[in-house]
This record gives sequence, C-alpha cells and structure tokens, in this order.
Amino acid sequence: MVAIDGSVVLVTGGQRGIGKAYVEALLARGAAKVYATARKPSPSEDPRVEAVPLDVNDADAVAALADRATDVDIVINNAGVLLPSPLLTADMADVVATFETNVFGPLRVARAFAPVLAARGGGALVDMHSVLSWGAGAAAYGASKAALWSITNSLRIELADQGTQVVGVHLGLADTDMVAGIPSQKISPAEVVEAVLDGVESGGDEVLVDDVTRQMKAALAGPVEGLTVRLGN
Repeated sequence: MVAIDGSVVLVTGGQRGIGKAYVEALLARGAAKVYATARKPSPSEDPRVEAVPLDVNDADAVAALADRATDVDIVINNAGVLLPSPLLTADMADVVATFETNVFGPLRVARAFAPVLAARGGGALVDMHSVLSWGAGAAAYGASKAALWSITNSLRIELADQGTQVVGVHLGLADTDMVAGIPSQKISPAEVVEAVLDGVESGGDEVLVDDVTRQMKAALAGPVEGLTVRLGN
C-alpha cells in the first residue's frame, strides 16, 4: 500500500474529466505535489500542481518527463481517447490511433517511470481500464482497454520485485466530456477517483468502481454471449 499524504503523483490527462478529479482528490488527501499532464496544459493556481505538456504517444517526451520528474511516488495512467472506430468499417488510422494512445501510451509511461518508482521505494502504478475491457461491442476502444488490462496484469508481475503496487481500475461510464454524447447512466468522476485512491491506500491490485463493473466481471465465468455491451439506452 502507498500513502497519498505527502506523496508526489503524476496524472496523465490530468486537466479534464477524471484526470482533473484525480488532481483535486489527491490534493485533498495531502499530496505534496501533482504533475498534471495534457497536450496543451493550462497553468494551475495551486502551487502544488505542476502543469506539464505531454503527448503519451511521443516516446521522447515521455522519457524526458521521467528524467525531469524523479520525485514521483505514484503514476496514474489516465490519458485516453474514444474514437468512433468499428473494427470492420472505421478508417484503420483511427483504430491504430486508439491503440497508440490507450495501450502503448500507458506502456510508454510505465516503462519510463518504472526506474523512478524503484528509486523511490516502489510506489504505485495505476492504469485506467473500463468495464468495456471485458465486454464485446465497444469496437476499437473496448479492444484497446482489454489489451491494457492484460498489460497491467503482466506489469504487476514484472514490477513485483521492485515493490511497485500495480492497480487496475475498471468502471462504467463516468460523467465526462469524452462520453457526453452517450445517453446512459453515468457516475461522477469524484466517485471514481475516491474509490481508486481508497484502493491504492489499502494495497489493492484491482478496483471495480461500480455495480455494472462487478456484474460484468462475474459474467466472465459464463457464456461469451453474456459479454455484449450496449452503450446508451
């Protein structure tokens, strides 16, 4: 388990939606400093927040940030994209872009910051998955989250020797701009991040934020036909 109070945290995609909620909750729990990344960040009025430009698809930029932010105790891989990408009919470039950001982006961050976390005593790595990691019907986005789930589980094994806690997060739709156009019941970003930070501080490996996620995970033991996801009402 890793304490939030007094820690230094990196949040990718930290200026909107769930990322912004992370920053606010971390500060409320006593984080000493938060690096909040965005492709085009705005400065923060809080001196504990350092707004950092970062595209997780840019390996050189990720490596440069790891060289600079050597005080990080917790890494939260939150940045992601949701593109309308049916696997058979979407522009293949959109499918590739989805995987670049949602799969390889978090992996780049994990690879770059693993030595930083090791030097700090282990720390924690948090990866944001989705209920769609387990459900068919969400096209490239769901497939990318399924891939990230698998990567997170493997990273947990590879990072165990250096004492890094690896937390995988699954949730349904949160009320953010990313899914504003989807007519469905949504949970608040604040509810999401409180559950995740509780999980980090209690030493958890996995956080299932809501009932729909817990139900979907239970369905994994049943027939594959029960894993279809329908977005919207």
